[in-house]
Amino acid sequence: MSTEKNQKLLLTGNEAAAEAAIMAGCRFYYGYPITPQNEILTHMATRMPQVGGTCIQVESELAAINMVHGSAAAGARTMTSSSSPGISLKQEGISYLAGSELPCVIVNVQRGGPGLGDISPSQADYFQAVKGGGHGDYHTIVLAPSSVQETADLVFDAFDLADCYRNPVMILGDAQLGQMMEPVVFNKKQNPNLYKKPWALTGANGRRKNVIKSFYPVKGELEEFNAKLQKKYRQIEAEEVRYEEINTKKADIVIVAYGTCARICKEIVKIGEKLNIKIGIIRPITLWPFPCDIIRRVSERVQAILTVEMSAGQMVEDVRLSVSGRCPVHFYGRTGGGIPSPKEILEKILEIIPIKEKVTCAT
Repeated sequence: MSTEKNQKLLLTGNEAAAEAAIMAGCRFYYGYPITPQNEILTHMATRMPQVGGTCIQVESELAAINMVHGSAAAGARTMTSSSSPGISLKQEGISYLAGSELPCVIVNVQRGGPGLGDISPSQADYFQAVKGGGHGDYHTIVLAPSSVQETADLVFDAFDLADCYRNPVMILGDAQLGQMMEPVVFNKKQNPNLYKKPWALTGANGRRKNVIKSFYPVKGELEEFNAKLQKKYRQIEAEEVRYEEINTKKADIVIVAYGTCARICKEIVKIGEKLNIKIGIIRPITLWPFPCDIIRRVSERVQAILTVEMSAGQMVEDVRLSVSGRCPVHFYGRTGGGIPSPKEILEKILEIIPIKEKVTCAT
C-alpha cells in the first residue's frame, strides 16, 4: 500500500485503523475473526510481513490478548482488535495488562448485543470500556472516533498515549465506522522509539533484571500499587481530556453524543436554525477520561441537555453526574443495531423545547 505524504486513500475505518497502527510502529498484531472488524485482521495479514512485523490469527480471543501481554512486556508496540463478544472474552487479559502497566492498543468495532446479537452498529459497550470491564480498580484510556480519518489519527495517538502512561488504550468504534469508506490522509509523523522503555523484558545482560507482574501477595503491597495507579489515572484525567464543542455558547439545548451518533447530530444543528432553536453539540473524543468539566459549564447556561446513543442509555449516566442537577438531562437511544435518525432526534428535541408553530420534522 502506498502511503505517500498528503495522498488520499479511500479506505474503510477498519483498514484505516490497521494501516495507521503499522505506520505508528506496531509490529505485533494478534486477532481472531469476528464481524464487523475482520478487515483489520486481513489487512494486517497482508501488510505485516511487508514491514517485517508479525500477524497471527490465533485460536481464540483469550490467546490474542495474552500474546499482546507478552509482546508488550518485551517493549514492542502491539495491538489486538475484536468486536463486542470478543472484547468481553479479553477482559481478564486487559485487567492483567493494566495491572502490569503494559502499553498496548485494543480496537473494539462494536456490534449489537447482548449475547451474539447481530452485526449492526451499536454503542452498548460503553460501560465495559470506560468502567474497567474486567476485575479490579483500573482504567483504559478510551478514544471514540467519528470518521474514518479520525479513526486513523486516533490510532496514532493511542500508541503514544499507551507508551506515555504505560497503560492500555482502547479505540471504541462501531460497525458503521468500521465498514464505511472515506478518504484518509496519513500525515502524522511518529517516532515509535520516542518513549524509552527501561522496564521492558529484553534480557538482563549488563543491567538489573526487570520484573513485570500484577500479583502482589505480600500484605500492603497491592494497596500501595493501587495508590500508584490511581495517581496515574488522576494525571490522565487532568491532562488528556478531549472533546469537540459546536455552537454551545448561545444554545438553548446541547446534545452530547459520540462516534456515529455525533455525525448524525451535526445535521440537527442546521435544522434547528430553521426552527429558531439554538442547538449545540458536545462530542466526547475521550470517553475516559470523560469531559466532565465542559459539560458542567455548559449545563449552567442551557435549558436542557440531550444525550443521544446507540444503546439503552449508558453514557447518559456520566452526563448526569457531570451536570449534577444544574439542568434537566434527557436521553434518546436506539438499541440492537438501531441507528437514530435526524428526524427522530429532532422530534425528541421538540418534546423538550416545544415551539409555538407546528412544524413538520422532515429532513
